[in-house]
Amino acid sequence: MKSEVSGLMMLAAVPFQKFLDIRLADTIHGRSKVNLGSLLISKAYVFAMMFSWLEYVVEIALFPGLKEYWWISNLGLVMVIMGEIIRKLAIITAGLAFTHLIKVYHEEHHNLITHGVYRFFRHPSYTGFLIWSVGTQIMLCNPISATGFAIVVWRFFAQRIPYEEFFLRQFFGSKYEEYALRTPSGVPFVK
Repeated sequence: MKSEVSGLMMLAAVPFQKFLDIRLADTIHGRSKVNLGSLLISKAYVFAMMFSWLEYVVEIALFPGLKEYWWISNLGLVMVIMGEIIRKLAIITAGLAFTHLIKVYHEEHHNLITHGVYRFFRHPSYTGFLIWSVGTQIMLCNPISATGFAIVVWRFFAQRIPYEEFFLRQFFGSKYEEYALRTPSGVPFVK
């Protein structure tokens, strides 16, 4: 019974996260500037989600006891909720300065955001997504996918952050340098 509840929670978590991302982007930037590309759904993302469902189903069939650890599943649910809150706070706090795609040109409304959740992390939306994505797999008691998601999502952000920060340093100069020195990235082991 518990395994079915975890599966239903996962079925709700993914579309809810994507729907809110698009809804917030639409509200902040306007419908004309938001499209499905804003969701950042790649082939790797789809493969990871499909693999996690395959792991879930196979483990229910072969090792049903593995899916009955309520405390692990509940920890995953807490991670999903906390990750979602952190990510949405980042999007709301940044407002027009937040985009799903890295900006390579400075725009008039693009300001350096250092208040709210950005006081704690330079990239709180990445922090939130990392927590959320790993949490979805912990919620399902998927040990293989939890490990895989942690590695793949971390690697994605470990490559993306230096690229994004190259442009942030171009846009904001010493202000960004000072901010980066006093505020962690929000992704473990990424400076």
